[in-house]
Amino acid sequence: MRRRLIMGERIMYVDSSTPLNCVFAVTIRGSFTLERLRNALNKVQQKHPLLRASIKEDNAGVPYFVSSNKLAEIPIRISERVSDNDWKIQSKVEWRKLFDGKNAPLARVVWLKDAEVSDLILVCPHCICDGTTFVTLMSEVLELLDKPEKELSSYLPFNSMEGLLSPSFKASKGKVLKARFFSVVARLFFLFKSTKINKPVGQNYLLHWRLDADSTAALTAECKAAGASVHSALCLILLNAFQSVRGDKAHGKVICPVDVRKFVTEIKDDNMFAFAPIAELSVDDKVEGFWEKAKKLKEDLNTKIASMKVHELLIMSEYFHGSVNKMVKYLLTTDGSHDVTFSNMGRLGIPESYNSFEVEAIYSPTVGFPWRNPNTIVVSTFKGEMDFTFCSNDAFLPENEAEAIKDKALELLQRELMMSYA
Repeated sequence: MRRRLIMGERIMYVDSSTPLNCVFAVTIRGSFTLERLRNALNKVQQKHPLLRASIKEDNAGVPYFVSSNKLAEIPIRISERVSDNDWKIQSKVEWRKLFDGKNAPLARVVWLKDAEVSDLILVCPHCICDGTTFVTLMSEVLELLDKPEKELSSYLPFNSMEGLLSPSFKASKGKVLKARFFSVVARLFFLFKSTKINKPVGQNYLLHWRLDADSTAALTAECKAAGASVHSALCLILLNAFQSVRGDKAHGKVICPVDVRKFVTEIKDDNMFAFAPIAELSVDDKVEGFWEKAKKLKEDLNTKIASMKVHELLIMSEYFHGSVNKMVKYLLTTDGSHDVTFSNMGRLGIPESYNSFEVEAIYSPTVGFPWRNPNTIVVSTFKGEMDFTFCSNDAFLPENEAEAIKDKALELLQRELMMSYA
């Protein structure tokens, strides 16, 4: 494989000197050997083409995925597990480390171990993975840890966007002309935008909390009864919390990534992929009442998702490579018009119990964005409990404000649940 990064991947690549890494951690109670972990990672690496590739830039600085038979195995860094918070410390360490080894693959693992409990921390650059990818990789690693004899079926990489989507989608001449026109508009737009570097120079941080099983079940039940969704209710709560804490600094908008696999059947659920179209949501102030607003947000999101022409978007975006450097610089310099990027991964399809160990906890993925506005909240559900991570940078959003937003969100949630049962 020698493939130029597609547009979404290229933006998440940033450049050769800027790390943009995602981290996914689990806690395991039980024992396994280094040999079993090495076997699991080797089989996972052989299944996924992107784990057998590195990123090389050509003479013009354009990055490509390039397969190589000389790549090393996925590296494992082993350290002592001292406390339940070690995964947070190590996650922040891994955010800052580039994947720049000469023959290093685009994944690595940190194994924090004590006599009875281990944390496995999987790290990948964001340009090769999304939340679905992380769940797939971790599921495969855990299954192979438990059943080392199991074999995984590999799949072929695609070498161009047209190769991925063909023959299911072909861009018409009219759409190509439209894409070329808008690519020129984009160049003109970014030409007049300031690209003076104004990205945060502070420290990225991570907040983590959980919603207990009873509250999670109550929220799910109330959403169903109201005709809303858990996602829309959480969006509303977060927007209200930002407004309460930040006042005039709040934008009243949330960005929601959408799993591209909903639209592009060529990308299987267990295939690695990074591009995620986004839907921007805001609260309709004309609607009265919390649950009516949450229901309206759900309707708005469904409408925006239904109108997404993802095949066309993927093909057309390839005409914007001439503006990608300006786009990246824009993200590094602008506050944006949204409060937070919010990703709801839903119930994770990872078993709790295996023959030789138990999965004690799974932590929602974290990411250390280098953007001027890095506010990101991810939620996932495991063992009936919602798990939240909130990542940002203290130069953009002071950590004490993020803590206040978290506390306000929990307060608003509990208030709505109590009012529902009153």
